[in-house]
Amino acid sequence: MHKDDQMTPKERMGAFFAGKEVDRIPIIPFVTAVSGKIIGMTHQEKRQSAKNFFLCQSACYERFGHDSVSVEYGLHGIGTAFGSKTNDPVDNVPAIVEHYLKDLSDLNNKLDLSKVERKNDPWAQLHYEMAQMIIEKHGHEVGVSLSTPGPITAASSLYPIEKLLRSTRKEPEKVHELLRISTDALKIVAKEFMDGGVGISLCDPVASGTILSEKAYREFVLPYTKEIIDFIHSYGKSVTYHVCGDTTALTEAMVETGCNVLSIDNRVSLEDTKKRVGDKIVLMGNVDPITSMMLGTTKDVEENVKECFRQGYDNPKKYILSTGCGIPIDSPVENIDAFMAAGRKYGKWPLNPDLFME
Repeated sequence: MHKDDQMTPKERMGAFFAGKEVDRIPIIPFVTAVSGKIIGMTHQEKRQSAKNFFLCQSACYERFGHDSVSVEYGLHGIGTAFGSKTNDPVDNVPAIVEHYLKDLSDLNNKLDLSKVERKNDPWAQLHYEMAQMIIEKHGHEVGVSLSTPGPITAASSLYPIEKLLRSTRKEPEKVHELLRISTDALKIVAKEFMDGGVGISLCDPVASGTILSEKAYREFVLPYTKEIIDFIHSYGKSVTYHVCGDTTALTEAMVETGCNVLSIDNRVSLEDTKKRVGDKIVLMGNVDPITSMMLGTTKDVEENVKECFRQGYDNPKKYILSTGCGIPIDSPVENIDAFMAAGRKYGKWPLNPDLFME
């Protein structure tokens, strides 16, 4: 437990969701890509073993004392399990360089769901082992959550996004076939990790309102996402749901997925989201990961945290402090320290709005 806290993250999150008093508001920065920097390990080195992933995330927890530890399965996990190929950058997140599907006519012949099973997928196995290491060392204090793609982002790891988006207009039935497969694949992965004591969070950047209209979201994203979330709920686990970019037009539809916590990008107004859906769902966000966390000073980070508290602290269904998206690799570690310190200062319970209303 962090020296400046009075509760462990598990105690805090349990009390938070039960409507009981906590020592402070939960704080969950997205420390995935940046985690290696905490111990001077490149992203390439981190990717080499379960132990390296464990060492990075364990060091993050020991330094920051945040309220959930991430398992970095990532946005391309489904695609690479089937056969998509990524590059191997030294200190960046890999990108897909060759998609497994060249044409949607290949769907019926080329996709075998057994490929995503942990026993057949070294990447899934590596992260399962990492999760068990975290649980063994820190599981008495903090929950562990697998970060997985949402259904349309998983589909884009199999088939190029520009072709996928074009196909939503020209051959929508084929897109639905692909989404059916990606949804089933995600459920297989989720089940194996949940069976191992790991929670699930969904991140679906391709579902962004920057890319899809509300009509397209409701047709190609909402039903499959709801199915996955219902599946996770059947195991007694809650779900945090994040869609990158400007999702203002999608707010109500995103809540309809049934997620327990709605994590919003910094491009979205926390105040507006609170007014529209704050009586229905816990809100999480949304310190700017670029302007504040990567490019800003520690003072900039503190001011951004204060602004988020000003907008979100009185959300009827409660508020969790977070970043608006993943903290970039090039961000100063001191800014993450400042983020956590500001969260502890302004989120101390009982809240004193005078501290952050200035």
